[in-house]
Amino acid sequence: MTTPPSADDSILSISRPHADLMKYYLIASFVIPPLFPILMVVGAIRYRTMRYKFTTEGISMSWGLLFRKEIIIQYSRIQDIHLRSNMIERWLGLSKVLVQTASGSSSAEMTLEGIKQFEEVRDFLYHRMRGVKDEEPSASQAMEDERRTASSDELTATLREVAAELRALRADLATRKGDDV
Repeated sequence: MTTPPSADDSILSISRPHADLMKYYLIASFVIPPLFPILMVVGAIRYRTMRYKFTTEGISMSWGLLFRKEIIIQYSRIQDIHLRSNMIERWLGLSKVLVQTASGSSSAEMTLEGIKQFEEVRDFLYHRMRGVKDEEPSASQAMEDERRTASSDELTATLREVAAELRALRADLATRKGDDV
């Protein structure tokens, strides 16, 4: 009996945009008829060269023929995730997943295009970005916490001894003042 692949496995296996993205580029090229051939070539190159890679540490996206561009974002850097789609994209069942980081820019750092399972991708990214922040402490972190606790206990004991000595000194000074009067 085989187990069905988990949702994470299906997201991690995404490496290319869906074929409907090429249809979207074709339809979008008709917006300015005189520029149709140029826009179609640009869209076709972008579609053919676009690659995604979801890993356990982060996500990367690359595209371009002459001028190759690659963006790599670690899950821990992700601040917010948005979904955006226009009427044609909704008709084709597509959406853009906009990933924002704390880079200081108001626009998205990465825009994942041509993804049919955009809600699952959004949920996956939210889970990963929160999971990175809420991870279980590692063994070395646990040992460091124990060491800090031990040194904190030691410091507390030392401070109590100092406080007891100060009280004794105050009491001794109070008795000496009483003897002087």
